[in-house]
Amino acid sequence: MKPAIRKICVVVTARPSYSRIRSALQAIKEHPDLELQLVVAASALLGRYGTAVEVMEADGFKITAKVYNVLEGGSLAAQAKTTGLGIIELSNVFENLSPDAVVTVADRFETMSTAIAASYLNIPLVHIQGGEVTGNIDEKVRHAITKLSDLHFVSSAKAKERVLKMGEAEGTVFHTGCPSIDIAAEVAKDGRLDFDPYERYGGVGTRPDISNGYIVIMQHPVTTEYEAARSQAMQTLNATAQLGLPTFWFWPNVDAGSDGTSNALRSFRENESPAHLHFFKNMDPVDFLKLLDNSFCLAGNSSVGIRECGYLGVPVVNIGSRQTGRERAPNVMDVGYDQAAITSAIRDQVAHGKYKQAATYGNGNAGKQIADLLAKEKLKFWKRLAY
Repeated sequence: MKPAIRKICVVVTARPSYSRIRSALQAIKEHPDLELQLVVAASALLGRYGTAVEVMEADGFKITAKVYNVLEGGSLAAQAKTTGLGIIELSNVFENLSPDAVVTVADRFETMSTAIAASYLNIPLVHIQGGEVTGNIDEKVRHAITKLSDLHFVSSAKAKERVLKMGEAEGTVFHTGCPSIDIAAEVAKDGRLDFDPYERYGGVGTRPDISNGYIVIMQHPVTTEYEAARSQAMQTLNATAQLGLPTFWFWPNVDAGSDGTSNALRSFRENESPAHLHFFKNMDPVDFLKLLDNSFCLAGNSSVGIRECGYLGVPVVNIGSRQTGRERAPNVMDVGYDQAAITSAIRDQVAHGKYKQAATYGNGNAGKQIADLLAKEKLKFWKRLAY
């Protein structure tokens, strides 16, 4: 007898989380034995952070529920209270939807809400991107979610080894690769920048000529260093001014310290009127990777520099401690929060050019693997086994 359709509830809480799960969402949506319930919450709903929900809808996904739970302020207290509100609101959503499993993505603080709400409602929890090591509070969140989860779809062999060492049962941990690499693999087939970033996405600032190349900056505040967020961003801003290369800078995430980073960007634009700099809030994941693939270099502290850029071979200057400990390919050069060091590293990476493709986080078929596993794994295997 054909098994019943499984209802898979995926919660997306921020713009980077969407690119981390997009191909899996599509595979779940298309799978004959699965029903996708897509819940969008937190900063993924807010215009200040790029309204990622609009990108999801443009990609053809139906939003099952929306949860507005972000408290603004860029402070540690706002993070904690946002997490608490998320638990309350997502508990109601899960109770109403009655999913067979809930999927949570990566390690942002908002994902803790998803994990706690599902766990206390006795709904099997599926975690994507567990077992990795980084700096920032993400480290604690990621490992805590691992211990709350019943199924684990990890991005690398080392991540699988780490999850198993944390006591998770062998039959619940699967090395699928990262769904974001599926998008990178798609982009790598045709590396053209086939759109005008200014015309398609607007943004603010001058519109420097990019016909001879450009760099991209994506720098987020580090929650354990949130009071230094403004000064850290200023070091990078001054470095880009010294270089004078056409530069696309993307707005920071909602983490504690985001107001400091945002203040640095606004004041620099208003006081310096930089002719080389243009700011964006968000882009469609495919367009964003096309922009990166055609750039001289990515600088900042986003995991996209470690994951997707490693696959695409894009040179990266990783600034500060946010990605400390994360597995990386040779395309990444690490520097501190120092203008001279950042300037020198970007020059070196621009001179180097593209690196060899690295499959550290997958080879482009994670989404389909995840959907197939969600459809075929027996529920009894999702229950935690005794140590």
